[in-house]
Amino acid sequence: MGTPLSAEGLDTIFRTARTYNGYDDTPVTEADISAIYDLLKMGPTSANQQPARFVWCLSEEAKDRLADCAIPTNAKKIRKAPAAVVIGYDLDFHEELPWLFPHDQSARNWFSDDAVREANAFRNSSLQGAYFIIAARALGFDTGPMSGFDNAKVDAAFFAGTMHKSNFISTLGHGDPATIFGRSPRPEFETFNRVD
Repeated sequence: MGTPLSAEGLDTIFRTARTYNGYDDTPVTEADISAIYDLLKMGPTSANQQPARFVWCLSEEAKDRLADCAIPTNAKKIRKAPAAVVIGYDLDFHEELPWLFPHDQSARNWFSDDAVREANAFRNSSLQGAYFIIAARALGFDTGPMSGFDNAKVDAAFFAGTMHKSNFISTLGHGDPATIFGRSPRPEFETFNRVD
């Protein structure tokens, strides 16, 4: 059984954490993104599928390529951020299951249907994208996850020649508090929950 996080830890990950539209000039390094990945990969996925494929855009050239696929307001955020990341998914994730899920060597066959495989890849890469946000926050970084981009353009720019597809994108860095909006409403438990 795990040990509950302190109130400060819960604030860092959830309660006071925010989505940032801009960052200070502190760079994001390859060591930083490796540390983030080493945490997020520990989050659960069905049968340890690990279908997410991440493209970390640290260079100006890579951020420009990604920005060219986004709507103008998001393009500006991407270009100004220290880093951006494409969270994608591999439609052939099942090929990796013999080593990722060694408990059952028939697991690869569970995903022989294309529609089932795509639904699983999308769902579990979405989970991994959420783990990315939590891991980044836990390590003192801020994120700006977003839609507002052309998936086909991102796929052509970053995943050409593969079975990978883009899910969503995010900026990454040390957030500038001047770039956030007031906190939007969060519903009380009774609003969207029921106990049966």
